[in-house]
Amino acid sequence: MSTRPHSPSRTISATGAAALVLMSGAAAAHPGHEHALSGHMFEAGLLHPLTGMDHLLAMVAVGIWAALSHTNMRQAIWTPIAFLCLLLAGALAGMAGFSFPGVEPVIVASLLVLGLLVASRATLPGPASAILVGFFALFHGMAHGSELPAGAGATAFIAGFMLSTLVLHGLGLAGGFALKQRALWLARATGAGIAAYGISLLASTA
Repeated sequence: MSTRPHSPSRTISATGAAALVLMSGAAAAHPGHEHALSGHMFEAGLLHPLTGMDHLLAMVAVGIWAALSHTNMRQAIWTPIAFLCLLLAGALAGMAGFSFPGVEPVIVASLLVLGLLVASRATLPGPASAILVGFFALFHGMAHGSELPAGAGATAFIAGFMLSTLVLHGLGLAGGFALKQRALWLARATGAGIAAYGISLLASTA
């Protein structure tokens, strides 16, 4: 077993990835729509996942878990892709007036579940991981879409938050692979922090 010390830059990179998902701040369930009236719908969509801790943590956690539970990027990428596809489907369904009961509780529960998956490095057989994250993504997307009016502005908003989601998944994947190689304990702590945040939201809405 090699005893070569870790590269400082890699350690900083891994720590920074964890800090991203553990950063603190007030977060309403769905902030960001106040920008919609300004006409800058694409920009509002870009900001939306970054200003709501529930969405930000869930999207980064998907990437981290995919990295921790797969051996390479080719395998891991399908989990975030499933999330993106169902996120879009949910947003379009919400815009069309469709709704499932318990959207907000499921979104909060997604933080708890994804956090525990990251903390435990749990693996699921076959396409089960894609199905699980896709289920949560459907509710996240529906929450977005149900609050938007139909039209070109809403389309721009959806394009914005889809792009932000893609970036957050990418950060999660990169952080997850870095943490798996260099600081696995920090990956587990990150997952525990996300799960704890989910528990706090569940307790506040109970």
